Amino acid sequence: MQKMEQPNDVICNFCENEYTLTDNEVESNLPRILICGHIFCTTCLQSMEFENAVKCPDCEVESILPEEGVYGLQEDTGIIGLIYSAKMKKMRWSDTSKRGSSRRGRATSSDISCTLKDMEQLPELEKVEKAMDEAMTSAKENLAKLKVLHQTLIEGLEKQMKKEEARLEKEINRATDKAINVTRKWGQMQLSQLSGLQLHFSSTHAEICKVKGRIATLEDALQKAKTVRRLPFLKQYGDLDKILTTLKAPLDNQSFDMKCITKGCGLSVSFRSQCLNQSVNFFIKMDKNETKDVSEVSLTQIQQHSGPVESFDNSYRHLSHGKTRSPLRRSPRRMSPRRMSPRRRPESRCPSPNPKRNLCKTSSADDTTDDIIIEEVINTVEEFVAPPTGPELANDAHRSRCKRSWNLSGKRKNVAPWVVVTHVVNPTHFYVCSWAEKRESDVLSKKINTFCNQNISFFSATDEVQAGSLILAKGNSGLWCRTKVLEVFQNGHGSSVQFCPVDQLTGVSIFFVDYGFTNNVNIERICSSTQSSVDAVNNQLRKINPELIHIAPQAIRCSLKDLVPYDLAKGWCREAQVEFCQVVGSGAVEMISYGQDSEALLVDLKKPPMGPSSEIPISIRDHLVFIEVARFYCPMNSSGRPLKYYTAVLPIIHVEYSAVVTHINCLDDFYIQLTDNMETSLLEDKLQQYYNTKSGEDLLVYCPDIGQACVARLGENMWYRVEVIGHAGGQTVEVQYIDLGLKASVFVSDLRKIKDEFFFLPAQAIQCCLSDVLPLAGETWSDACIKRFSSLALDKLFTIMATETSPKTKPLPVKLFESTPNDSPTDIAQVLITERLVCSKDSIKANIVEVPTMEFQPQLSLPGTVKDVKVRVIHIDSPSSFYVHFVKFDSQLKRLTELLKEECELMEPQDVAWKPGMFCAAYINHVWERGLISSQVSADSVAEVKRSDHGNKVKLHVSSLRPLPASLEGSFALECSLTDIRPAGGKPSWTATACDYMRDSLLGALALITIPELTDERPVAVILCTTSLTGESVSTSDCLTYVGLALRKRKPLELTVEKPNESDAQSSDTNVQAIPSLGATPPVYPLPPFLPRPTPRTTMPTEKVKTNLYKAPELPKVGLNHMTVSAVKEDGLIYVRTDAAGILLEQLKVEIQQSMKTLPNQKPYTWKTVKGCAVIGPDMLWYRGQLLEVLGGHVKVQYVDYGLVENIPVVHVYPRLLCQDIPQLCIACQLNTINPVGSSWQQDAVELLNEMLLYRRVDVYILVPALSSPVYVSEFWNIDTEGLLGPQMVTLDSFMERSLPEKGKSLTVRVRHLQTPNEVFLWWEDTTQEVVDEKTLEQHLMAINADVHSLLPVTNFPQGGPCLAKYSDGSFYRAKMLDIVCADPVRILIQHVDYGSNDIVATDVLRQMPVELLSFPAQVLKVHVAGFKAPSTRAEGEMLPYSPEWSVKATLAMLELLHGEITATVVEGRPTVRDPSVLLFSQDGHSVFLPLLARGLAQLD
Repeated sequence: MQKMEQPNDVICNFCENEYTLTDNEVESNLPRILICGHIFCTTCLQSMEFENAVKCPDCEVESILPEEGVYGLQEDTGIIGLIYSAKMKKMRWSDTSKRGSSRRGRATSSDISCTLKDMEQLPELEKVEKAMDEAMTSAKENLAKLKVLHQTLIEGLEKQMKKEEARLEKEINRATDKAINVTRKWGQMQLSQLSGLQLHFSSTHAEICKVKGRIATLEDALQKAKTVRRLPFLKQYGDLDKILTTLKAPLDNQSFDMKCITKGCGLSVSFRSQCLNQSVNFFIKMDKNETKDVSEVSLTQIQQHSGPVESFDNSYRHLSHGKTRSPLRRSPRRMSPRRMSPRRRPESRCPSPNPKRNLCKTSSADDTTDDIIIEEVINTVEEFVAPPTGPELANDAHRSRCKRSWNLSGKRKNVAPWVVVTHVVNPTHFYVCSWAEKRESDVLSKKINTFCNQNISFFSATDEVQAGSLILAKGNSGLWCRTKVLEVFQNGHGSSVQFCPVDQLTGVSIFFVDYGFTNNVNIERICSSTQSSVDAVNNQLRKINPELIHIAPQAIRCSLKDLVPYDLAKGWCREAQVEFCQVVGSGAVEMISYGQDSEALLVDLKKPPMGPSSEIPISIRDHLVFIEVARFYCPMNSSGRPLKYYTAVLPIIHVEYSAVVTHINCLDDFYIQLTDNMETSLLEDKLQQYYNTKSGEDLLVYCPDIGQACVARLGENMWYRVEVIGHAGGQTVEVQYIDLGLKASVFVSDLRKIKDEFFFLPAQAIQCCLSDVLPLAGETWSDACIKRFSSLALDKLFTIMATETSPKTKPLPVKLFESTPNDSPTDIAQVLITERLVCSKDSIKANIVEVPTMEFQPQLSLPGTVKDVKVRVIHIDSPSSFYVHFVKFDSQLKRLTELLKEECELMEPQDVAWKPGMFCAAYINHVWERGLISSQVSADSVAEVKRSDHGNKVKLHVSSLRPLPASLEGSFALECSLTDIRPAGGKPSWTATACDYMRDSLLGALALITIPELTDERPVAVILCTTSLTGESVSTSDCLTYVGLALRKRKPLELTVEKPNESDAQSSDTNVQAIPSLGATPPVYPLPPFLPRPTPRTTMPTEKVKTNLYKAPELPKVGLNHMTVSAVKEDGLIYVRTDAAGILLEQLKVEIQQSMKTLPNQKPYTWKTVKGCAVIGPDMLWYRGQLLEVLGGHVKVQYVDYGLVENIPVVHVYPRLLCQDIPQLCIACQLNTINPVGSSWQQDAVELLNEMLLYRRVDVYILVPALSSPVYVSEFWNIDTEGLLGPQMVTLDSFMERSLPEKGKSLTVRVRHLQTPNEVFLWWEDTTQEVVDEKTLEQHLMAINADVHSLLPVTNFPQGGPCLAKYSDGSFYRAKMLDIVCADPVRILIQHVDYGSNDIVATDVLRQMPVELLSFPAQVLKVHVAGFKAPSTRAEGEMLPYSPEWSVKATLAMLELLHGEITATVVEGRPTVRDPSVLLFSQDGHSVFLPLLARGLAQLD
């Protein structure tokens, strides 16, 4: 009703007529809503309609009308409701007024009758009121419940909206990021291909060729004309008229189309997007306007529950060939000479890149969601290659396969190709096909099957099948495929033949070149007739179309890099092949290439992630190693064992050394590092530099073996040499830092492979013990003693002295002396004795009292009851399985260690067939322990051993195992479990969190154990208690229950309660005293009557060998020579070989291999006298070498016939001369007049020389006939450098210096730069100002800065050379180059000659100076201010770094005194001062330096 009071609500704003509803006589005029939201009546909208659209008169937004026109627009129900309510109200009001008039006439008579009726209906009214009250009460209760439900629904809706909003936000961001990444990748690819843009300027290239041809013609005619003028008799031999015509031919500008340089390439990039409500489609195109060539990437973000995203091709079409080709992709740089020769390549075609395709695939775990594939296809023109014939077929197939593999691995290193595995022999021998070439494969298959349907594909009786040829055969799917014949079987022959007539063919062995598998085809004949035999062959084999021979095989042989069988003796197992096939499947996988060996491509395959929970692809190599069907290759020495470090060199006894204590376990087990050896610091610097800069999968260690040497990270990016000593589990290993002595557990991801050069230096950590001290009480060092010793010694420098010799397996007894400036050195042992933390051995010997020794008991024996006994937790698997050691048995354990050491230290390794359950003595962490074999010995002789006295399991090589005497068999470790708890979470097994929590809190700690009931079952149910920080006893079970990692076990309800007996109470009181019975006298086991003695070791004497150098190379003649570059050294020397030497080298290699058929016996030699030698190369062939340097176990040699220098092990070098009559075949050369920047060759320069010269045949012009290498040469390379070199820099003279007036004259000057308080640069106004080209110096500089882009960069940097340098204000000023202060990057020290200031700048801010600016002299002159000098006493504060005698304070004070105009008087200077001397006076006539004298900042001179 309130709205009806406002007339505008039911009135059209455009025509101001009322909205009306449909009536019997009146047609409706309803309000309707436009798309913009404005409302108008139907009549107005019909008048506004134009071309099926209505333009809103308020906001001018057009609304497209539906098929019904204006009547199809939505009606405003709100306004219609108001109109209908007003109409109904009006009708009710009229009815009420009519009934009121009739009621007033009957009021008197009806009142009486109503009163009587009301009295009769009173009881009924009471019942109705009661029912109404009950209904209202029930309604109020329901209303309260509904409000509660309403509030719950509102709160739930808010939570649900927040949760869904967060989920959708993540999904939107993830989809957006993927779209951005694909778009960025497309953009980077297009930018990388801009180097091939020149292909689109064909008209300009044509004009350039036309001009070049005209230039060549004129130059040839000029040369002939000059020759004829010099030698007139040659006129009769040449066409003089033709020469004159060529010379006089006019140059017509109209004949050259110069407008071609104003045309563009025709390529353009366009962007088009289409935004819908729940999806976004956009396209990025690079096309050629007139040919509609398109390079397109489509990125589609599909609305939820939609189908897969369609893939779009990224392709370019080339006009001249009609096939697709990238307009921006350049041709391959490197091609084999055979492929690029004119005989095999038509002149009308240029080499084009091979077909490539990039596929990115993302899988989802949901079966209802399809894969999303974004595919990029680049098709190119296949290069024509003549088909090989005869024996060339195998080599051609291998060449094609190498080319294809090179295309996959080398062309686009930043994009890994996607492939499909077609056949698997084993993980190191399988075949793949490129997913990007699937289209080409389908086309090839269609061609083959079309050809096989023709009669020309059938064999005839006159045809022959030859081994090594290509034929067509039916594959497993029934389609015809290309195959290579491996073996041919003829009727009547028992073995294979080389060729066979078709009618006598009984079978062939063929290799499917496009799939990689081999098959045997048997020819079954029904009868012996010739035609039936031929028909039987044609049913399974066909001839090949010659056009199909040149197409490269589709299958590429690959091998997983650095993967070997898990059992090398058995080779690859069937399980490895099956697992490989199951993981790879039939889908596309990503292939990462690492290079190529002689036969296969070294790769790793990565399968896309299996669902949204994981975004990391699955590496096939890592998967096969993880399931233990393969393992990574580990370098071994000649004996098959991993390379080891050299043992530490022990110091000589009674000789003082300087050392640092690097690690402390206790007083009889700590490590020192000698500081006298500087190689340790160099090694550490090399380790940090190499491993912090190198990264990649080649250095990663995946499966470290026990005893393997590697490098591990310690702290933040600090790398040290380590040795693996055990496997801790959970992707961690136990290592020992051999240069620090520290043992730690590190992640496998923090390990790196070690380079051979880091083996040279032996281990630097020396294990020591403190001499002449013993523990104060008992046989173990107290915690206070170890803590005090660590505070005194750890990471501190000491003077150490070894007191006695000891085996390398035992700590070296040493004394530690701490030097002080004033007092004598302090002995650390005496400090500890004085503080009563240790005792001296001498005092113990004086008070020795014979105590009966406890007999040794090898097996743990427990009494009937154990309560609150002190134990040490030594190993934890879970709360249901952990091991403890009774503290009371510490002495027994130490005695056991001594017995094992005596028994096994001198025992040689024995050939024992170790089986599970056998006891053994194991050498673990340089200590002999008892062990129990847990599993079968693997193929690489590694066994899993359980440490009997510690509980954990380790993997050891069998060389670290010895047989254990029966008298020593047993265990001191007790396996226990907590009794009254069970795992939380409803699972029967313990969670990793519970196990880690127990390890962190209990491992290595002391605790009290109670065994409620001792049985023979293991683990034993125990109650374990520890002491808290407040001194209270805390149960481990209670702790696990409190933190929610365990639950209490449910116990049955006990119905009866028995009273405890007195005997039980007494026994419980004496439980603690029952522990000594654990050490009761055990039975005595007799020791063996004798100990085995090792065989005496013999040391092979060093053989003295002396060899001379190989003959010097024969130097070629002075002048032009054709040579091949074989090597480029780091010092810039280039090693070349003549053509004759190359032929001789091939003969020499054959002769050397024939003379060295077997490996010589290795002996220790004196390498100092060896010069020439024989070297085993990486390919296991012998080469002639020259020994350069001995580096520990390695030597540096140079291959004299190649020039290469390598560091190789000594075992690969033999002191013998090979073919000593033949001189060295390579010559060391040096480029003439070429000097490296920074006085030494930089790495990038050497790499550039390698890229340009290595293995190339070049023209070498020898300039200096040197008697020995290096030879100075000038090289001519067949490289087109036209247009690459800019204009050469013009060498200018030095700047002219300004001159002062004669002595005694004065002039007004200004100081433009101050170097020290008495060295300044003066400027004064010259009345005869120099003018060049009617411009002053300032005008010239203004003109130059106005056109900076015309200035050429500086290419030469002579000392004192003039140039233009950019200052901080952005303008260029005159300067001269003083020195090159940095080579990488290049930094030049310059001086602004017009101001005097120095600056260090990069080369990109230097420009060549126009020669006219050299006519102006330097505007400032450096002078020496006479009359004062620096103070003789050093002033307080900071000093000038380049002039330490002057303080910064004096310099700043002098600056304040030199502002404004100053008068300078020329005086005679001292002989020691190079610069002219002047006296400076202020405007009041006083010397400017007087304030410095007054403040003590200078003194009179």
